Amino acid sequence: MQTRTALLGAACAVGATFCFSFNDLTVKWLSGSYPLHELTLLRSALGLVLILGLLVPLMGGYRTLRTRRPLPHIARGLCVVLANGFFFLGLAELGLADAVAIFFISPLVITIFSVVFLRERVGPRRWFAVLIGLIGVMIMVKPGTSAFTPYALLPMVAAVCYASLHMLTRMIGGTESALTMTFYIQFTFLLSSIAIGLGLGDGRFDVYESASLQFLFRAWTVPGWSDVPFFVVMGVCSTAGGFLISQAYKLSEAAFVAPFEYLTLPLAIFWGYLIFDDWPTPSEWVGISLIIGSGLYMVYRETRTQSPARLLPKARR
Repeated sequence: MQTRTALLGAACAVGATFCFSFNDLTVKWLSGSYPLHELTLLRSALGLVLILGLLVPLMGGYRTLRTRRPLPHIARGLCVVLANGFFFLGLAELGLADAVAIFFISPLVITIFSVVFLRERVGPRRWFAVLIGLIGVMIMVKPGTSAFTPYALLPMVAAVCYASLHMLTRMIGGTESALTMTFYIQFTFLLSSIAIGLGLGDGRFDVYESASLQFLFRAWTVPGWSDVPFFVVMGVCSTAGGFLISQAYKLSEAAFVAPFEYLTLPLAIFWGYLIFDDWPTPSEWVGISLIIGSGLYMVYRETRTQSPARLLPKARR
């Protein structure tokens, strides 16, 4: 029975990875036609409909959404909004694989934050893994060269915001259910996208040639019928991915589940080549290998040191 439960957890993690990958692909596909805050609004609205109409009735009713800790939920929601915003703005300018690979420094940032804010002890081997991962990021970002683009920094900022989310999750995860946390994240998405849309939605700041800045400042537009399926895919994949990854970590040990999330990167490379004719350069392959290798080593060390709670992106988007 224990093996069966672990395998079910792995299946949930793989399903979540595919959901997040489809979500990334869809956002990049639509980023040339719609503003980010409009995509976020429609995605979160559909997500809330699925949560309130399907998940909540099946998982204990609406009383499960009650909380005595609204402020940490709001703080988590804002961290997710910022993480998503910076990541997707970078995605509009960068290749799928580049953006995803750079975002995967989040386990390294989480390790640093755990030392700074939680006073946890990290051994020299894990610090060495952090260093290797950062070298991989430098290879990807190419600072100081003509190939450098500041938009490569956006997934890095997203990773820092995600690490902050993780610290908050560790603070309230013992008393709040995954469904409650998912609901408040989607609710924060809805409110923040409405607020940003009211401030930027008329398109008056859309005067830049950058794909990322156009994605941020573009005026709201009525979705065409041909794009409606893409919006549905975003809403379903975002909600299903968040729910499945929460179930995965609930059913199985974090050290067992975390490596499956790295499937996001080969999927990003596949979609990038198939849809956008993007293929990593030899130097980018080196950077990707160093980032993923250091992250997987961190997973291994967390398993050996019996502190798997820090592992990898849970319900990242």
